[in-house]
Amino acid sequence: MHFTAEQIASLIQGKVEGDPQASVSKVAKIEDASTGDLSFVANPKYEEYLYKSNASIIIVNDSLNIESSVKATLIKVKDAYSSFALLLERYNDLISNGHRSGIDSTASVSESAKIGADVYVGAFAYIGDNAHIAEGAQIYPGCVIGDNAQVGTKSKVYSGVRIYNDCIIGDNVIIHSGTVIGSDGFGFAPQKDGSYKKIPQIGNVIVEDNVEIGANCTIDRATMGSTRIKKGVKLDNLIQIAHNVEIGENTVIAAQTGISGSTKIGRNCVIGGQVGIVGHITIADYTSINAQSGLAKSVNTPKTALTGSPAYDYKSSLKSQAIFRNLPEIQQRLISLEKTVEELSALLSEKNISDKK
Repeated sequence: MHFTAEQIASLIQGKVEGDPQASVSKVAKIEDASTGDLSFVANPKYEEYLYKSNASIIIVNDSLNIESSVKATLIKVKDAYSSFALLLERYNDLISNGHRSGIDSTASVSESAKIGADVYVGAFAYIGDNAHIAEGAQIYPGCVIGDNAQVGTKSKVYSGVRIYNDCIIGDNVIIHSGTVIGSDGFGFAPQKDGSYKKIPQIGNVIVEDNVEIGANCTIDRATMGSTRIKKGVKLDNLIQIAHNVEIGENTVIAAQTGISGSTKIGRNCVIGGQVGIVGHITIADYTSINAQSGLAKSVNTPKTALTGSPAYDYKSSLKSQAIFRNLPEIQQRLISLEKTVEELSALLSEKNISDKK
C-alpha cells in the first residue's frame, strides 16, 4: 500500500517541502530508513541522520532549522512525534485485522451477562454472571471477566487477561496480555503465635477511560472501597499496584515499578522504571521520579523532581554525585593537608622549645 507526501500531509495537517508525489509503503527509524520508507525526526539527537537518510519522506518539526540539503521530501508539522504517532495508529488499523465482532463458539458466556452490540469475545474466554461488556468492546481469547465486572465501550482486553469480580473498566481502555486486575491486596494481620491471618479484600478496582495497561501488570483490589486508576493513565509492563492506591489523571509509569498500599499519586506525574514507593504517602501533581529511585515519604510540592534511594531533590542529588565521584581526589588532598599540619605543628613545637631556652 503506497501513500504520497501530499496524502500524508493532508492527514496530519503538514506542509510539504519537496516532491508532493513522493511515495512510501512502510515506516522505519530514521537511522535505518531506505528508499520507499517514511520516518520522522523529533529528538535533536537524531537530527544528524536527517542529512544522510535514504528515507523518501521525513516528518519534522516546523521549528527545525535545516542546515544543509536533504534528499528526502519533508513534511513540516507543529509536533513531529505526535503526528508520526497518529500515522502509526492509522497504519496499524490498515494492516491489522481491524475490528472484530461476534462470540466464538468455545467462549463461555453466562446467561445473565449483558453483551452490547458489536462486541467480540474470543475463543475460550469466560464471561461471568451479571458481567457487562459494553458496545464495541473486544475480549480476546483466553480472557476471564469475573462476576459483576464491567468492560466499557470500545475497550480492548487482550489474550490471557484476568479481570476479577466487581471490577470496572472504563471506555477506550487497552489492557495487554497477562495482566491481572482485582487480585487480593496484600493484607495480613500478625498473630501472637507468629502466624498471619488473612484480611478479606472486599473492595474492587476501577480503571477510568482512556487508560492503557501493559503486559503482566497486577492491580490489587481494595481492602474496602476502590483501587482507582484515573483517566488517561499509561502503565508500562510488569508494574505492581497495591490495594487502595490511587493514580491521578495522565500519569505515566515505566516498567517494574512497585507502589505500596493506600498511596495517592497526583495527576501528570512521570515515574521511571524500577521505582519503589512505600505505602500511605501522597505524591503531588507533576512530580517526576527518576528510574530506580526509592520514595519513602510524601511529596507535597508540585513539579518536584526526585532521584536516588531514598529519593530526594534531583539537582541536589546531581551535586552529591559529583562530590562522590571526586572523593578519591578529596581524600588525597586531606591526607596531604594532614601531613602539612603535622609538619607545621612539629616546627612550632621546636620553635617554642628554642624560645624557652
